[in-house]
Amino acid sequence: MTQTPAVRRVQSDSPWEEQFGFARGVEAGDRVLVGGTMPFVGTTLYGEGDPYEQAKTAFSNALATLGEFGLGAGSVVRTRMYLTHTRDVEAVARAHKEFFDAVRPAATVVVVSGFVDSRALVEVELEAFRGA
Repeated sequence: MTQTPAVRRVQSDSPWEEQFGFARGVEAGDRVLVGGTMPFVGTTLYGEGDPYEQAKTAFSNALATLGEFGLGAGSVVRTRMYLTHTRDVEAVARAHKEFFDAVRPAATVVVVSGFVDSRALVEVELEAFRGA
């Protein structure tokens, strides 16, 4: 019988986690996945109308989740950024570069029609690797 690696989950203060039944972060073996993270702290939106500030808050929130697993930006191997407007690409790219310029993870940017809260302009996901 093969042994499966332990899976550990952490929650945040997002009200959507309970509503949808998901964890903000999941560690499975050497991988840590941080699910869609928006620019909210609890139910308070940060940077309303400002994609740069929203991206900074979303990345900070996602990195705080990685911190729960003892990891930081240096362990990030992939990022995903979801935006509601193509006009916001430069602002979000600037925020991404501030956090990950030295790391250079694989990255994806996708423009979507909207989020569960229409004030949100940005949502991000992170994947990290704990390997040696």
